[in-house]
Amino acid sequence: MFIVVGVTGGIAAYKSVHLVRRFVRAGHDVHVIPTDDALRFVGLTTWEAISRNPVTTSVHDDVARVRHVSLGQAADLVVVAPATANMLAKMTAGLADDLLGTTLLATTAPVVVAPAMHTEMWRHAATRANIDILRERGVRIVGPADGELTGGDSGPGRMSEPEEIADAAFAALAPKDLDGWRVVVSAGGTREPIDPVRYLGNRSSGRQGVDVARAAADRGATVTLVLAHAAADPDAEARRHPGIEVVDVGTAQEMQRAVQAVAATADAIVMAAAVSDYRVAAVSASKISKEGQAGRTLDLVQNPDILAELAATRTGRQTIVGFAAETEPDRNRLIERGRAKRERKGADLLVVNEVGWARGFERPDNSVAVIGHEGAVLLEHHGSKREIADALWDAVIATH
Repeated sequence: MFIVVGVTGGIAAYKSVHLVRRFVRAGHDVHVIPTDDALRFVGLTTWEAISRNPVTTSVHDDVARVRHVSLGQAADLVVVAPATANMLAKMTAGLADDLLGTTLLATTAPVVVAPAMHTEMWRHAATRANIDILRERGVRIVGPADGELTGGDSGPGRMSEPEEIADAAFAALAPKDLDGWRVVVSAGGTREPIDPVRYLGNRSSGRQGVDVARAAADRGATVTLVLAHAAADPDAEARRHPGIEVVDVGTAQEMQRAVQAVAATADAIVMAAAVSDYRVAAVSASKISKEGQAGRTLDLVQNPDILAELAATRTGRQTIVGFAAETEPDRNRLIERGRAKRERKGADLLVVNEVGWARGFERPDNSVAVIGHEGAVLLEHHGSKREIADALWDAVIATH
């Protein structure tokens, strides 16, 4: 996507560096338009380095390409962060005395605005009226948050965190083609206790499953996310999203019960969690001591196959999607393993997820192949986990 990020003259401009980096890491083409005042807080060189695109601030730059309107025409999304009280007033009045102003008037793309100012300015009747007008025009307002401000003051006016702004941006772009759907997604890595201290686990961060849930919610679905242990960032993003209900679980058996409790009413179930294949046959009530032990053998038993159970007991036109983490380096053998597993499990779609020491788990990107009925390869993609989540929902909708 072509994303324009406008940055105005507030101390919160430093946060927007992280916002731009987030968009770039998600694979988007990002163009920053700082105002002259914004450059007093963060320099032009920083914006160019982070966005990986040249940065101009004047309508008189790059005139041959009619840059003062071409950026707005090309944009899929425009984000203004921070948006000062002055910028909100200019947007309301339709003023276009700089490159950011002309871009905002020239665009038909969704506009997301993250206000940042002192509390008195935010509460002023003029600012409140401007916010109301912008909302009526379809501008999405994110925040501001209530917290510590410049100079030691505290109150509403603090710019929302980059993660929250990015969430709102992606939600603004999402099609509403899952409106009315009920969706269940599992995510994270289960942990099987050995004793009160130790467990059998895996390296899953939960990122891919959380992005699958967020993408569904952004597209209009009502989402239940059955979440095992996940890294801090995806965990927080899942709980922050208004369209997602999070059900916390720890073990494979807990996940089985939680998914079964909500499966019957779901239009689609996506089992993206890294579920442990085995658990310890007898969990010790106290910490197992190594004293006098040169080695130790754990007696393991198989955990339930949640995906196969869901496929066998599906209701109506319910779509069941499984994930399979594989370390097979050969593409043809990888696809064949996916085909065999989809057939064995009975899933409608199987996402073969390439993992390894430095791939898949604990990474912002992923490589997948989606296998459908009769072994057809419906999708092969390498990219951000959010991009893969959206591509997966496209495949689910096409086959539902």
